[in-house]
Amino acid sequence: MKKLPVIAVVDGMGGNIGHQIVSQIRRELPEDVEILVFGTNSAATANMMRARASRGATGENAIRVSIDQADVILAPASAVIPNSYMGELTPGMAGAIAAARAQKILLPLGHPRTHFVGTSRQPLPHLMDEALARLKKMFDIEEEVKADV
Repeated sequence: MKKLPVIAVVDGMGGNIGHQIVSQIRRELPEDVEILVFGTNSAATANMMRARASRGATGENAIRVSIDQADVILAPASAVIPNSYMGELTPGMAGAIAAARAQKILLPLGHPRTHFVGTSRQPLPHLMDEALARLKKMFDIEEEVKADV
């Protein structure tokens, strides 16, 4: 039996994007995939936990200490931009996420002063489809769960 990945999801503000990411992972990947969520604030963490994450933690120290438990980090690109999320994501958080040993799948979602070239502007559901296809390929996961979440 192949080892399933440990996936970390990082989000801030209200955690709505992270909630959508966790929900889609739960719908499309095997139930025993471990999902760790890291919020820049407790509201973001709580919202991602409601989407059925395995474990969650809040703040800079939690990210610095625990991000290396993940095999993959799936997050908006803002997660590696210091002071993003209106200052909620500290330079320490961004550095720890960027330096983590995990593979990173970053969604090119808007940040006020950052522009992504070489990518087409797509809605979040399309970006998530592409991110999950990449994740499945990385870990040779063929099973589609499609559970109601």
